[in-house]
Parts: sequence; C-alpha cells; structure tokens
Amino acid sequence: MTAFSVTLVLVAAAVGLLRWRRPAWYWLTFGVTLAVVRVLARYGSVMDACGLTVPPARWRLALARATNRPLPEARSPRILRLRPTRTGLVLRLKLRPGQDAFDIAAASDRLRHSFSMYGVTSRELRSGVVEVRMTGYDVLKRVQMPGETDTRPMRVPVALRQDGSVHYRDYRAIPHALTLGATESGKSVYQRNLVAGLAPMDVALVGIDCKQGVELFPLARRFSALADDPDTAAEVLDALVVRMERNYQLIRAQQRIAAEVPDAEIAADIWDLPTDLRPVPVVVLVDEVAELALYANKEEEKRRDRIITSLVRLAQLGRAAGIYLEICGQRFGSELGKGITMLRAQLTGRTAHRVNDETSANMAFGDIAPDAVLAAIQIPAEKRGLAIAGDSSGGWHRIRAPHTSLRQAVNICNRHADRTPDMPELAPYRPALSGLADAPLRPAEPSPATA
Repeated sequence: MTAFSVTLVLVAAAVGLLRWRRPAWYWLTFGVTLAVVRVLARYGSVMDACGLTVPPARWRLALARATNRPLPEARSPRILRLRPTRTGLVLRLKLRPGQDAFDIAAASDRLRHSFSMYGVTSRELRSGVVEVRMTGYDVLKRVQMPGETDTRPMRVPVALRQDGSVHYRDYRAIPHALTLGATESGKSVYQRNLVAGLAPMDVALVGIDCKQGVELFPLARRFSALADDPDTAAEVLDALVVRMERNYQLIRAQQRIAAEVPDAEIAADIWDLPTDLRPVPVVVLVDEVAELALYANKEEEKRRDRIITSLVRLAQLGRAAGIYLEICGQRFGSELGKGITMLRAQLTGRTAHRVNDETSANMAFGDIAPDAVLAAIQIPAEKRGLAIAGDSSGGWHRIRAPHTSLRQAVNICNRHADRTPDMPELAPYRPALSGLADAPLRPAEPSPATA
C-alpha cells in the first residue's frame, strides 16, 4: 500500500509539473480525456444554470398530466458532435426552438468557468446550429503552429487565434490590410511571418522601407523591388500603377464576352485568365507609412501627395489587377494629411498590436469593430506579438504570431530566391545584391516560441 501511495504521489506530481511547464503536452495526454468526461457529466446542469434551456413542449406536459407521470425536465441544446483538438474541444450544438446563437455567445464566460476550460468562443454555422470552441490552456502564451495548415495560393498562415485555430492572411478574400502597433509591439515579427509565408509562392514582393531598409533589406533576395527612401518609393508606386493599367488592358483583351461563352469563363480579374497569360500577383509591403506622409517643405509636400495618390489608386483598383497592399505603421490617422482617411477606408483587414493610446486603437477598429478597441488597448507590454485582428464584417479575434527570427526569415527568402520574378516595370528598383548573391545559408539558432 505504501508503494502504491508513493507511486500515486509521483504520478500526480509529474502531471502537475507537466501541466505547469508543458500545458500542450498535458492537454494531449491527460487534459483532453478529463475535459470530455467533465463536459458530458456536467452538461445538463450547466446548461440549466446558465439559462440555456427551454421548457418542454406543451404536448409533453399535457401527456404527462394525462398519464399522471412526472413533468418532463427543461431541454438543453442537443449535442451533435464533440470533437477533441490539439488545443481544446469543439462542441457542435443544435439549438432548441426559441433559442438564439447570441444566447450561447452571451453565456460563454459562464460556460468557461462551469466546464473548467481556459476559453470559450462560439459562432453560428447555420440556422439553429452553433459551434462552441473551448481551449484547454493559454495557446497564446507559447505559440506553436500546427504542423499542417490549409495553405492555398495567396493564403498565408501567420498567427494562432485564441480559440486554437490558425489565423490566415488571405489576399484574395481581403486584398488590402493595415497593421498598427507601437515600438516593440511585434509588428516586425508579424511582417516576417508574412514574408516567410509568401516566399515559397508564385508572387512578387515589393518592399517600401524608409528606415534605410533595415527591416526588409536582409530579405532582399526574395524582393522584386525595394525602396529605402521616399523618393524611390514614389517611383516604385508610379511603376506599380503603370503595371496595374497594363494588367487591366490584358484582362480587357481576354474577357471573352461573346454570347456563346459561359458566364463562368468571362474574365474580370487576373485569376480568371488562363494560367499561361496570368500576370504574377504583387504584394506591396510598406514598413512605416508615416515616413511617406510626412513633409517639411513644398517639394516634399508634392512628393507626399504623389505617393498617397498612388497608394489610394492601388487600394481602390489594384485587387482585380493582382496588386495587394500590406501597410504597417505606429499611427494612421488624419494628422498624416489629406487622403489618409480615404486610403484607410480601402484597407479591409485590420490588425492592431499594443498601442500607446486609445486614439490609435480607434484608428484601426473605430469604424469597423468598436468592441475590438477596448481589447486592443488592454494588450500588456510584456506580451509582444499579441494583437487584435478584425475586418469590415465587425468580427475580431485575439491572435499571436509565432516568433520568427530575422535569420530564419532570411534563410527562407534565400532558399526561395529563384522564385523572384523579373518584372520590367520594377527592374530599375531591384535591390542590389552585391555581397549577398553568394552568401551561404546559415543555420538559424533555435528560437523559443513567442514568450
């Protein structure tokens, strides 16, 4: 009996240590089984305590009275499926008549406490069916991306959401995006993840980094054009506008709008063109947009107006031509001058890392998701990389990108340097690679996940 007690204590201590030091391992070994048992055992009482039950049907009450039987109990939403995942549980519920998906969303915090889970979120799949995602531990404390992701052309996995799912940057669904954040908030790591995810794809990367290129120049072997000062940035953007116009001429020539052509074959953007005619899509990364909008004299003001006009044109018209904008900055408000708010209105995707004031959060979400403003200003300074991501639909998620060192991003870009397309419009702005062309790949030091 003593040996059994000692073994039990050692196992309990090992489980506790595993839960503290490696919560993901604990969840996969012990936590998921305990959570399934806990949810199934408590389900009825928890639904009743959270007010998520409905009275029994009248005919059942009448039948019980007529047969002198006990009255039936209130009915909870029916469990259609319970699926364990690497980070938690996914519960699919069929709502009872009279219930609404908002009822489940409003009770998510009470469900979290009742089922002893770390987080609970819900979304409506279709009328009457709600998916409840539960996380068993803080997945954003130590970000570990799954080994397999649903990667498609122009769709990059860049971060992990609080509910354990992968956050994708899908350029075909959301062509243009804005990323805000204070210094040391994690914007650079987020941008590196984007570049590293795009590098293996058939896409042209254009960088505008007015900090003398210190952020993007190490990745230059994968860039078709790179501007490190506002004057060059203005010329690069003008060249992109020219490319956009040529792409539209190509689409117009290949539209195939004859009466006998099916509607599905009529071209309206580059993705409707045959593969052999389709221009290479372009992703434009602007590292610090304020450097393009500031000016100190009349000449710089003319250059600034030229830059903002080109950005607005690309944001309004570039999607069908396969040109996508990824704009980063610390602030992005009307104080940057005319045309800025017009540009911001075209940036559908919004991501805000830690900001220094509420006004900066309002710049990102005030016009699309007011609820996300409070979440953005509550990001602690010690959690670099934590961000709020939303879009024009009004929905938002708390995300965190895995830590990608500059060396890791450089190695990925060097490995896929042969995919860098030659574009005649941007040839004069191709970064000079003297001293880098023959540089061997260095092994990246194993870096811990975002801490």
